[in-house]
Amino acid sequence: MAGILVSGASRGIGESIARSLAADGHRLVLAARSQKRLAHLAEELGADWVRVDVTDPASVAGAYARASELLGGAPDVMVNCAGTFEVAPLTRAGVESLDRNLAANLRGPFLFISHVLGPMLERGSGLIVNIGSVAGRRAFPGNAAYSASKFGLRGLHEVLLEEVRGTGVRATLVEPAAVDTTLWDPLAPDADPNLPSRADMLDPANVAEAVRYVVSQPAHVQIPLLQIARA
Repeated sequence: MAGILVSGASRGIGESIARSLAADGHRLVLAARSQKRLAHLAEELGADWVRVDVTDPASVAGAYARASELLGGAPDVMVNCAGTFEVAPLTRAGVESLDRNLAANLRGPFLFISHVLGPMLERGSGLIVNIGSVAGRRAFPGNAAYSASKFGLRGLHEVLLEEVRGTGVRATLVEPAAVDTTLWDPLAPDADPNLPSRADMLDPANVAEAVRYVVSQPAHVQIPLLQIARA
């Protein structure tokens, strides 16, 4: 079984990923800002946990170091799932929204990758899973800040693929369509015709099963991109 570090694991997609991977018997270290929720989930799943603010380089460095101690070495798998989501037209979004989205959705994965990649390359094995979005390949009104961050993550992932080619290290970008999580609660999507209804969204478990599939593949199988949509 693999030693896996999952960021953003306290709720939503990250929590579902943690539950799915724990069911397969993997050794997990769960990372997030919500300490109380994180500790409760870790206890339930028999996992370890570390608190982290993915926008803070020192916090990520400390969390990664502690996770490596708990796993007895660098993670076999890193799942970058922490993030934020905001919707606003360009005339109202403001640079603060852009900064928040870039910090959580792009800078966070960049920081974790910068720590985990070196040990994986030295070992000649490892898997990095980045959770992107349909908004990282398609433009939607009101998604300027969010899409900028997710298009950026896609670019980061493409560079990562080139840098790990032939090394034994693999990377996958999982790009789901809209997923029904609490991030949508402030937006009340069912009351806004410009947003997808919750009935038309994916369930977090659908994304978790996709990640579970990627993690389950043998070391010679590379899945660079996995896009998920509701039929």
